[in-house]
Order: sequence, then C-alpha cells, then structure tokens
Amino acid sequence: MGRFSLLRTPAGPIAPAQPDPAQIQALAQPAAPKAEPKPKAPARDASLDLRLRLHSRLIDELDLSKLDKLEEGELRRQVLAQVTLFAQAERMALNTKELNELGASIYDEMMGLGPIEPLLKDESINDILINGPFQVYVERRGELELTPIRFRDNDHLLRIVQRIVAGVGRRIDESQPMVDARLPDGSRVNAAIPPIAIDGCSVSIRKFSKKPLTLEKLVEFGAMTQSMADFLWGASRSRVSTVISGGTGSGKTTLLNALSAAISEGERLITIEDAAELQLQQPHVVRMETRPPNIEGKGEIRQRELVKNALRMRPDRVILGEVRSEEAFDMLQAMNTGHEGSMATIHSNNPREAISRLEQMVAMGGMNIGPEAVRYQIAAAVGLVVQVNRLSDGKRKVTHITEIVGMEGNVVQMQDIFLFNRTHTDADGTVHGEHRATGLRPRCLDEMIRRGIPYDTSNFDPNKVL
Repeated sequence: MGRFSLLRTPAGPIAPAQPDPAQIQALAQPAAPKAEPKPKAPARDASLDLRLRLHSRLIDELDLSKLDKLEEGELRRQVLAQVTLFAQAERMALNTKELNELGASIYDEMMGLGPIEPLLKDESINDILINGPFQVYVERRGELELTPIRFRDNDHLLRIVQRIVAGVGRRIDESQPMVDARLPDGSRVNAAIPPIAIDGCSVSIRKFSKKPLTLEKLVEFGAMTQSMADFLWGASRSRVSTVISGGTGSGKTTLLNALSAAISEGERLITIEDAAELQLQQPHVVRMETRPPNIEGKGEIRQRELVKNALRMRPDRVILGEVRSEEAFDMLQAMNTGHEGSMATIHSNNPREAISRLEQMVAMGGMNIGPEAVRYQIAAAVGLVVQVNRLSDGKRKVTHITEIVGMEGNVVQMQDIFLFNRTHTDADGTVHGEHRATGLRPRCLDEMIRRGIPYDTSNFDPNKVL
C-alpha cells in the first residue's frame, strides 16, 4: 500500500470536532497589526568578507608601531607581499592584476577610507552620499548615481567615520552623534550616527578639486561670461567687500576660491571656517578653524570669537568660509574698519534675501541695535552680492551680480549689474539662457579706474549678449 493511503480516513460518519477554547479566545480578540517588514541587508559579498578577514590578519602580523615610519610605497609593497602569501595559503586562483587590486583594497582598508577610497580618487565625482552601510550614492555632473559600493555592516562604516574624525581632532559618539570634519585634501565631511541616524551612519562628503578652479575655468564651464569674470576680478582687486550667496551645493566656496586669486600677494589674509576647506593661493595666509566642545562640554571656540581675534592679528582682509550666526555683526564691523575687500559666503536664494539674512543673524547676537542701524552697517560694509545657483539640470550659474548703493529711507538700495535670464528648458531638463547686463554702471567702477584696473564699459550694454 502506498504512503498516501495511510492518510485516508475510515468510512462512516465523522463526529464533529469539539471547538478548542483557546482558539475561540484568540478569535474573539482583535487581530494585532502586522509589523512592517524591516529592510533586509543585501546578500553578503564574499570578496568584502575576504578583504576584512585578510585585513584582520595583517593587523595581527604587521608591526603597527612601524607603520607611520614607512613610506607609502614601501608599506604598499609589504602589504602586497603579505597578501600574496595569504593567497597562496588559501589556494586562491588570482592572476597578477587581481592580486594587485586585492593588495590595493587591503591597503585602503588599513590606511585609507576602505570601500570609498576609489570614489575619492575619481575626479569626475563631486559628492559622495552614504545612507547607511548598504547604500552609497555619488554625484557626477549634477546627477545622482547609485554605486555598487557597500560596507560590511554599520560597525564597519562607523570605523571609517571615526578614522576621518580622529584625523582632525574631533569625536563622534552617542553623546555627540553629529560632526563636521574634513579630509586631508580639504574635502568637507558631515556625519550623523545612531541614535539620530535611524538607518545607520549617514555620511556626506563634498569633494574639492585638487586643482582649484579659476575664473577662467568657470567661464569655460559656462558658469559666467568673460566680461563678468573680468568685472569680479577687478572688483576683488580694488578691495570691494563681497558676499557670495547661494544654496547648498551651488558652488559658493568654489567661486570664493576663484575670486581670491585676484588678491595681491602682498596682503595678509586670515580665513575663518567651521571646517577648513578654502584653498587660497597667496603666500601670506593664516587659517583658523572653529572647535567643538570637549566631552565635558567645555572648550568650544565659535566663529565669533575667531573673528574678534582675527581683528587683533593685523589682517588686510578677513575671509569667512560661511556666515551662519551672530558673527555676521563682527564681519560687518571688520569691513567697516579698514578691512575692505573682505569676503564671505551665505546661504540664501537671491541677493535681497541675503541682506535680510544678514540682518537676522546680527539680531541673533542679542545686541540692542535697531534694525535701521543694522541696515546702515550692511549698506556701508558690503559692496557686491554675487548670487550663484544650481539649476535643475545640475549646472552651476552666476545668476546675479548685484551692487549695494546705499540707503533710501529704511531700505537698503541694490542694483543688478549682470543677470542670467532663462530662455527655455529642453524635454531632458537642460536649461538654456543667456547672461546680460542691465545697463546700469556700477559705482565701484570708479574705484577700479582709480586703481588702474581697466574695464571695457561696453559690457554694460543691455542689448549685448555677453
């Protein structure tokens, strides 16, 4: 008789089954809501596990006390030799190219930033955005791309973050789960870890070109025209105080670096930043950076204290990486007391809003100064507001060059010198437009002429496409 026949019921009437009291009680209770499925981690990568296992073995076998004393080339050779021995012991079928790639990845895991090290070396990448250990995006030419790069787990990613943070003397842990830091090349890093980052460590890296972009390069990329670049160069050379305004990722710092090339090498510059990222080319530069509080909540150094101290250091110009708070008042004081030509960046959507934000930030200092007096300070201190925007197609454009010309009543008077006018947008999202002058002659042009800086005034013709 087959196995299935053993399951057959005998013939005849079947007595009704008695209900189970436990089942009745369960049916009487309301059904519990279904728990939302948790996102699953991707399948484990055997090659990643291999690299981490080999990394642990090398840590045990290499003399860590001598690592800092070895040159990079010698250290790479020793790592490759150990990797070769490991591959032979494990009977791994690797050719020379694969062996070299494995050795390079192990070196990056030991001395660099692990899986994202190749992304840092790729010059076509502007931003690296890490959303937990299993999702890494990059930005190329203004477009976001998901990469196959991933970390083993959140602990692996956290070790990389702590390595970055330790390099600039900062810390990140549960008591201080957010940090601003920088890489040795000046790239800006922001990190947030659990408990505030729910899905694991979140890291944003804003890369900076190893070769700082010049005004000529920005003209070549279409961010502005040559006549606009010549005007900004002349204004910076003639010590016109400038505020660069724009949104996140619009290129404010890049433009500030480019404008700084117009500054004479005989001037003493002091830069003040939260995380040092400016790449000034002058020989006489003093760089200062804020400091967060220590584990006891003491020792914090804010931008305002640095600006006050900078004024005692005999600067010709003070350059603020970004104005965020009450240090705006001290910056205006510096611009009004013999430090003309100072520069700063600020987050805003247009030049008029940049002035309003400066007012608000001065008010954050809690000083008993009326809004009219603050506006007079701004009108006397700031000469130009340069607006840079990131368009919907990812391109960066200088959309306004605006001059502050004084006060009329209680209103700061501004006049646009150059504007970017959008004409149309293609189906693929590409934005088209043209830069034109408004026809107004800037007042700072007289100062440029007095300093012997020539400029073609025909560029102010509004009928001329620049």
